[in-house]
Amino acid sequence: MIAFRWLVAFSTLIALAVPAHAQTPKRGGTLTYAVQGEPPNYDCHGNTSFVAIHTIRPFYSTLLKFDQVSYPKIVGDLAQSWTVSQDSLTYTFKLKPDVSFHDGTKLTSADVKASYQRIIEPPTGVVSSRKASYEDVAAIETPDPLTVIFKLKAVNAAMLTSFASPWDCIYSAAKLAQDPKFPERNILGTGPFRFVEHVAGSHFAGTRFDAYHDTGKPYVDGIRAVMMTGATVINSIQGGQVMAEFRGQTPPERDRLVAALGDKAVVQEAPWTCLQIVIFNTSKKPFDDPRVRRALSLAFDRYAGSAALAKTTLLGPVGGLLRPGYEFAAKPEDLEKLPGFAHDIKAAREEARRLLKEAGQEKLKFTFNNRTIPMPYTPLGIYLVDQWRQIGVTVEQKMLETQAWLGAYSSGNYETGLDFTCDYTDEPNVILLKYLSSDRSPVNYERYTDRTLDDLYDRQKRATDPARRFALLRQFENRVLTEAYALPTIWWHRIVVHGKQLKGWPITPNHFNLDLSAVWLDQ
Repeated sequence: MIAFRWLVAFSTLIALAVPAHAQTPKRGGTLTYAVQGEPPNYDCHGNTSFVAIHTIRPFYSTLLKFDQVSYPKIVGDLAQSWTVSQDSLTYTFKLKPDVSFHDGTKLTSADVKASYQRIIEPPTGVVSSRKASYEDVAAIETPDPLTVIFKLKAVNAAMLTSFASPWDCIYSAAKLAQDPKFPERNILGTGPFRFVEHVAGSHFAGTRFDAYHDTGKPYVDGIRAVMMTGATVINSIQGGQVMAEFRGQTPPERDRLVAALGDKAVVQEAPWTCLQIVIFNTSKKPFDDPRVRRALSLAFDRYAGSAALAKTTLLGPVGGLLRPGYEFAAKPEDLEKLPGFAHDIKAAREEARRLLKEAGQEKLKFTFNNRTIPMPYTPLGIYLVDQWRQIGVTVEQKMLETQAWLGAYSSGNYETGLDFTCDYTDEPNVILLKYLSSDRSPVNYERYTDRTLDDLYDRQKRATDPARRFALLRQFENRVLTEAYALPTIWWHRIVVHGKQLKGWPITPNHFNLDLSAVWLDQ
């Protein structure tokens, strides 16, 4: 294992440290990559799964974005420059001039304003999954075609991070005026690639947008995102049918590709801002009872699960609601005091049985919704079902395609299920949106209302002292885990193996910041 970790590090080093002259980007070729799923629609504002980012995002621009090479540095995308007032309540953006949509119309500040208004106050029938990120915006002003001003009603230390969200695609104000749901069924952006076609169950295709606002980019002639899952992905990378799958591979898949491709393989690894969680529909009995939810958390041996699953899946470390190692994450010694995180699993399961008996649920049976994306949903689901069996609970696992899986959660037509918190940044204001009351957060599928959590979230969001913010975050986390609204399972570890001919793509700690404008092919 030590030898292989050295090989991984060496492979990554070779990929990043080639001579400067060899790193001069070349133009041409089509980037073909695999995507393990298909989005339910084309709307960035409502989607939450990586499949939307990997298929739709290359056609769009955002106001700001993260620098792929210097992540998490924030740089301009449509914004040429920006300023923040001394009181941190006014954000002024100057847009790049002469930016065009793919239909030839010019982008103005009106398009930016209309797009953010759609996120902040979605029209009837429009889903805005990140509405809560912009609760502090009081007004959006457009004094001229190239200036957008956001007025805040309260300080939000993570505001620039929100503006860099890859989900905040900028749409045409004219198209939104005609039909607010236009982006669900149509793709019209200002991104590096112009949409060509989507063949359901097969692929998305795009071609270079020659009028792209970042002069000289993109380098490749086109992109082709091919829908495939499971072993087919690894077989296709090995066989050269696709150059990469940008979400991530498991350790055995990495080993297989390195063994098969030799010096034609590049391995990149990083921590991952993704956590699998178990959610409960608290509007349905018996999951309205925190004792039942807590019992199911206590029954799960996270540490043994991490050790076992890390060998064969992309699952890695144990942690709470924020990524282990992140500056605002709980320390291990504090985490171990919370329900479900003690190391004595025998005592924890005894307490779980006691809680189920007290709640009148000694013979608990329920249906557990899971997703048909094999990794890591399937192995983790199997492991969880076995863990709950240890305390006498009977579980039927139901595997659903992404659209049906999300549909069950958003409609409330489920009992329990495997979900995730996974986004483009470690920032608590983004990651913890999941746990706000359901009337504030559209992605709170647990359907509970907890004003204590809402208040703690707001207080930590405005805390300028790191120590104070850390303390507030611990209170927030303690309440979520004690009430057991959701059960953190195991965090992910990201591994991506791709062909040596693919250049200009550095790995980051998440798979949402997929900027393909700088990718080039050394053919």
